[in-house]
Amino acid sequence: MDKILTTVQEDIHYRFRQVKLLELALSHSSWANERGCPGESNERLEFLGDAVLELCVTQEVYQRYADADEGLLTKVRSRLVKTSTLAEVARQLKLERSLCLGRGEETQGGRERDGLLADSLEALFGAVFLDGGFDAAKDLVLRLLGPRFPETAAAPPAKDFKSRLQEITQETHRERPQYVLAESSGPEHSKVFAVEVVLPDGARYRAEGGSLKKAEQAAAAQALAALRPRSGA
Repeated sequence: MDKILTTVQEDIHYRFRQVKLLELALSHSSWANERGCPGESNERLEFLGDAVLELCVTQEVYQRYADADEGLLTKVRSRLVKTSTLAEVARQLKLERSLCLGRGEETQGGRERDGLLADSLEALFGAVFLDGGFDAAKDLVLRLLGPRFPETAAAPPAKDFKSRLQEITQETHRERPQYVLAESSGPEHSKVFAVEVVLPDGARYRAEGGSLKKAEQAAAAQALAALRPRSGA
């Protein structure tokens, strides 16, 4: 478990002072119930993290889209905090590999369920909030969700991460990023593809998906998230 906790902290670029909070955030209720400790699950942290996420995103869209009215701001926020968006972010972090699930939830494919992954990510936000305060939680939220903010409040959510990444690399290096299939695994009907995107400066970002296209998009999203602090993208 110590190795898992270390890996998660490295992946989110946050070091917990109270590592027990991180362990709790990764503990699904099915795991806690099987151990006879129903109170030691991430449900309360998920409740808190949901509110933390909402406030972080609300504050950011309010400041970012100064000319947008309440209706547009609400639509942007809804797209950013919806279950499918949060599940995508959780998968990019490979959070499903670190979750503690009960045997029943495991056999029923709990690690792949959008709702479970979204709840676990919200629990993680709640844990960071309790451990480091609002600023630490907001920093994590914006690093993970940053690439998904639209250019304007009226624009649809940015889905094509590959196109956005290519625009940035062509502007900075006059070169395109390269996508390399690292590996594929699983049966033919449900293969998982691992793809690496290689930027012109040599930086590499790896992600997985149920198709080559999805894996490439996920890898591009990771690269954009890493580039955002440097480029303001």
